[in-house]
Amino acid sequence: MFPDMAPAPSRPGYAVFAAMLAAAGLPIYIHAPKVYVDEFGVGLTALAGVLFALRLFDVVQDPVLGWLAQRLRGARALAVAGGVAVLAASMFGLFAVTPPIAPIWWFALMMTGLFSAFSFLTICMYAQGVAAAPRLGAQGYLRLAAWRETGALLGVCAAAVAPTVLDATGNPYGNFALGFAGLCTLALWLMRREWGASLVPADSGFRIVLADPVARRLLLMALMNAAPVAVSSTLFLFYVESVLLAPGMEGPLLLLFFLAAAVSAPFWSRAATRFGPRAMLLAAMALAIAAFSLVLLLGPGDTVAFALVCLVSGAALGADFALLPALFARRMEQIAPEAAAGFGLWAFVSKLTLAFAAVVLLPALDAAGFQSGGENPQGALDLLTYLYALVPCVLKLGAMAVLATTPLPQGARNPI
Repeated sequence: MFPDMAPAPSRPGYAVFAAMLAAAGLPIYIHAPKVYVDEFGVGLTALAGVLFALRLFDVVQDPVLGWLAQRLRGARALAVAGGVAVLAASMFGLFAVTPPIAPIWWFALMMTGLFSAFSFLTICMYAQGVAAAPRLGAQGYLRLAAWRETGALLGVCAAAVAPTVLDATGNPYGNFALGFAGLCTLALWLMRREWGASLVPADSGFRIVLADPVARRLLLMALMNAAPVAVSSTLFLFYVESVLLAPGMEGPLLLLFFLAAAVSAPFWSRAATRFGPRAMLLAAMALAIAAFSLVLLLGPGDTVAFALVCLVSGAALGADFALLPALFARRMEQIAPEAAAGFGLWAFVSKLTLAFAAVVLLPALDAAGFQSGGENPQGALDLLTYLYALVPCVLKLGAMAVLATTPLPQGARNPI
């Protein structure tokens, strides 16, 4: 079948598949460390070491998984089904199974399966999207990206709040894992006709992307701009419980944060068409800095004020989700439309920021004597507050400097 005669790709399918991957990404860094610290007594430094080692492993395995995805493109549906099965099983083992071996080793084993499946499925989704997007007409990739990023935001929202919503069941994390398995089944069913719809072109690899100065600066900006989200996500539960002294409010506050991002994203997109993406991204970064700065003034009982911080910083995050991936997608269309590896690099940047947050912040808290759920010295609580508030501000300032000096892709006046 000729490409122009092929059916249009399932945009809801891509949205749900992206939601599945997002639910297995960022929320893991929110929930998993606290579960293994509180329930199994694993140390923060040990957890950070495992997470960092897994990210180093990612550096090696991602190119191999990209090669494997390319080699298996003729049987991609079967390969994806296997990857989704590993993803669901790893999530179930992580949250619903009492570790049959030392908890730190079980954590490492389950996270290895989860991260490997996540990487493989991300590469497959982006690669298939590159092949399928032209069937949506002009700017097809950007149209598909809008559905994908919206699905990802909703997936993050659902996964972030699910354990709190399910708390009344008596087994919130186990039931979360079961619900995730249901989401995996739905994603596979909605995408069942996509994997064989067209042959994926040969991938030109990382070289062409990294050789482009604009693409490199966009990746650097994404790294510096995503790191604050990784920092706040890693420390969020600890901050709410130990500094605000508001246990039980973690779920509602997380939901407020991510819903603000989801609701604000379309408004940032429309504003970017009028004022340009650079101006809107700079405004969003300044808004995030203002919000995180307020955290320095908060203390026990300031839950309502912190809710305002979540609302404002979440709204600022909406610009990151709506505009940055679209700018990078436009650049990929210009320099290498077939370069699925470029989108793999984009995903890797996000994973790298989460690893950075874990390996730097958790050992620092551990060294200061911080104990999750227990009595903590004032110095440890002050450090937690400074890390949560100041580190994102410094990183955002760096991202603003990079953005101000980066030539954006031509035509980016209307990036979505």
